[in-house]
Amino acid sequence: MTAVHPAEKNHWDTQDVGSTASGGGAVETHPVRRRRRRRLTGATFIPWLFLFPAALIFLVFKFIPMAEGIRLSLFEVRPFLGDIFVGFKNYATILQDEKFLTASWHTLVLAGGQTLGAMLIGFFLALLLEGHAKSLWFVRSAVFLPVVAATAVIGEIWRLFFYPAPEGFLNEVISWVGLGPWEYIHNTDTSLVSVMFVGIWKHAPYDMVLILAGLAGIDRQQYEAAAIDGASTLQRIWNVTLPALRPVITILLTLAAIRGLRVFTEVYVLTGGGPAGSTDVWMTRVYTTAFEQSEAGLASAGSVLLFLVTLVLTVSVQWYRRRKEAR
Repeated sequence: MTAVHPAEKNHWDTQDVGSTASGGGAVETHPVRRRRRRRLTGATFIPWLFLFPAALIFLVFKFIPMAEGIRLSLFEVRPFLGDIFVGFKNYATILQDEKFLTASWHTLVLAGGQTLGAMLIGFFLALLLEGHAKSLWFVRSAVFLPVVAATAVIGEIWRLFFYPAPEGFLNEVISWVGLGPWEYIHNTDTSLVSVMFVGIWKHAPYDMVLILAGLAGIDRQQYEAAAIDGASTLQRIWNVTLPALRPVITILLTLAAIRGLRVFTEVYVLTGGGPAGSTDVWMTRVYTTAFEQSEAGLASAGSVLLFLVTLVLTVSVQWYRRRKEAR
């Protein structure tokens, strides 16, 4: 007797049941799986049509230049003569260049100072302007003006404020209390701090708005419970406000760090990297290498290195945040 495989037996049983039911005029009982074919209609393509212009702009003005920059970083660029492939030589040259190393140190100092200063002042302003939305709307709008103003315009205004002569605006102000005159951006000892101050002044209102949004989500009952327990104002800020603002602070740190590493406009307008390279940051060094020294390969390698540092920083902060949330 020939053995029948169980799968074949089930197949023939199902077929017999189906034929018997159809022969007797009854409703077909065997299971039939019907695949639903997804119809491609006009509604399917409408979202992609809306995305197409933005995607095309990103492709032409962002992704293609990024790919070209990565390619150029591997070549010695010689216009009209043909590029020479040099591999990672440009990267090695940058990492050993004293000017780039000095610029990287200035970038870290400037990014750290602007990040901490803007967050502290933004937090203080948020605490002052929290609540009373109707009565303080004008103050909030006025404080936020530096964020929406063009960075080049802000840099030019502050360059006039920093005029080193005794008749300069800031020197006139500090002379009322018997100080000055100072040279500000025209002195190698104070130029980097002056540029840092302008960055803090511009970015603190942006941090204030994000912190205000975080403060609006804190339950007021937590403050009331802490006050009943006898907590002081500083204790309530430390034990209630700051823990609740942790996600906002993480986002601010990420954005501010990226913003600080890519700083260029205010430095270029205020000092151009001077005096004597005292405010030369990574982006101004890349600009000088590309457009004044005509070393497009080296400049592209510098841009790629900055992109990699920014990418690693962003991924690290996000990984740390998710790890803290998972606990």
